[in-house]
Amino acid sequence: MEQVLCRRKRKGWLIALLSIISLIFIGAYGYYWMKINVPSEIKLLLGQEENFNFSVPMEASIFGEEAAGVLYVNQEPLEEGVINIDLQKPFSVSSESLGQYEVLLKLFGIIPIKEISVEVIEELEVIPGGDVIGLQIETEGILVLGTGTVTLKDGTNAEPAKGRLFSGDYIVGINGKTGIRRQDLLDAIDSSAIELLVNRAGEQIKVQIQPVQDYSGKYKLGAWIRTDAQGIGTVTYITSNGKFGALGHGITDVDTGLLMEICNGKLFDAEVLSVVKGKNGTPGELIGIIRQSGISVIGEIEENCNKGIYGQMRLGMVDETEAVPVALKQDIELGAATILCQVDSEVREYDIVIERIELGRTNDNKGLVIHITDEELLKKTGGIVQGMSGSPIMQNGKLIGAVTHVCVNL
Repeated sequence: MEQVLCRRKRKGWLIALLSIISLIFIGAYGYYWMKINVPSEIKLLLGQEENFNFSVPMEASIFGEEAAGVLYVNQEPLEEGVINIDLQKPFSVSSESLGQYEVLLKLFGIIPIKEISVEVIEELEVIPGGDVIGLQIETEGILVLGTGTVTLKDGTNAEPAKGRLFSGDYIVGINGKTGIRRQDLLDAIDSSAIELLVNRAGEQIKVQIQPVQDYSGKYKLGAWIRTDAQGIGTVTYITSNGKFGALGHGITDVDTGLLMEICNGKLFDAEVLSVVKGKNGTPGELIGIIRQSGISVIGEIEENCNKGIYGQMRLGMVDETEAVPVALKQDIELGAATILCQVDSEVREYDIVIERIELGRTNDNKGLVIHITDEELLKKTGGIVQGMSGSPIMQNGKLIGAVTHVCVNL
């Protein structure tokens, strides 16, 4: 009798353990599918019903106190901040109020899975770009690339900046003076110790460094620095009031890989001279010249962020007759689309295929996987090459995105 009871007890514990494991597996499975298939940000057009189909075999609840009475799911109001949905079936969301609302998705209405930011906006129209432009930026302060050794008169080496300055630091002040330029730093380096105001990861700190005299008699800090950058890229769009977006990704320093903090920058006319075709393992590039005369300045760069560069075009650069609507991410479809780009003397439209749409990706500028199918473009470039970043992607008469990166290992 005792053996039977022990077996039953063990069987009960085993069933309970298997139940717990199953719940953990279901929760982990749900979290994984939510993460890759459910976006962290959703945009809705004011007064329009937007349709979604995440195809996640789960039931969930949407919680959002601030969205109560504002958001509608399947035409039902989010009353008291909660509504249940089947994520395996298509559903719709709409709102009659502009604004941004945070909602929480819970598995089975219990397990928090994902926070979603829902922004209700008005429809936006822009003029698609595709033009190659030259760009030049100046950093907000003096960017430190790294430190190095200084060879002294006696043949020994010194590293005055080692442990005091680090790659990615921005020198924003010298001996109490701010708003400094590269020449200010060079002029300040002599036999006396200098005090630098450094912006390091958003925190300003003071650093004391004693310059050393090298073998030629010059005083040096033993630091590699940079204050500007230039190159070519592609305009993605211009708004009716002249605001532009370009590149599709931020400008990063070639040595540190860090996003550059800028104080100002300019856009210039540019001309494509030739194309280095891309091939397996090599991205290729557009070879061009930047016309940097005063009359060739076509715009001012105001912001450099992970999603691209933004700023203001100068007067005379906007043609509103070419404006098209901007698509929301949920409107994008797999299949045929086009890109606008300039790989010779003018902007042309080339055929592509959208192979993957990644709704749940959190990376700012990687949400689509596209494949060039246009034989003419493939003949000219071999695919996407450096300098085409920012080329607008069009589908169904709408701007749906921009080229940002090229896959070289295919």
